[in-house]
Amino acid sequence: MGFEVVRIAITGSDGRRTLQVMADRRDGSQISVADCEEISNALSAIFDVEDPLPGTYDLEVSSAGIDRPLTRPKDFATYAGFLIKLETRVPVNTRKRFRGRLEGLVDGKVTIRMDGVDHVVALENISTAKLVLTDELIAATASRSGKPDNDNA
Repeated sequence: MGFEVVRIAITGSDGRRTLQVMADRRDGSQISVADCEEISNALSAIFDVEDPLPGTYDLEVSSAGIDRPLTRPKDFATYAGFLIKLETRVPVNTRKRFRGRLEGLVDGKVTIRMDGVDHVVALENISTAKLVLTDELIAATASRSGKPDNDNA
């Protein structure tokens, strides 16, 4: 369909669950409301037959947004140079929370620069990571119709 899955999450409790699907356009342009509707309709048809999640739930399809979660290895390379927040599963040098400039991904390890110091975190140790909304990120996103321009970052 021309889209990539960024994240799939189930939120809520048994009484009121939501199946959240975040997507990107493969061509890097911004995803539209019509795109989300197209994805939702396609998934609904499949889920009606396959029933992958027992019980009732709401399906929510959205773009990853500007301050998107970083979930795939390529995200850590694509968004190098931007400010991120990251949490680890186990502490790295006594820390579990990091906020700093994403330096990139090398050999399955993410480097974050905080206060002039590089911190290296293995991908498998990352529980959550997301971009921080900054003027720099907004400008980069706007300049490339949804695809950051890291040459100016």
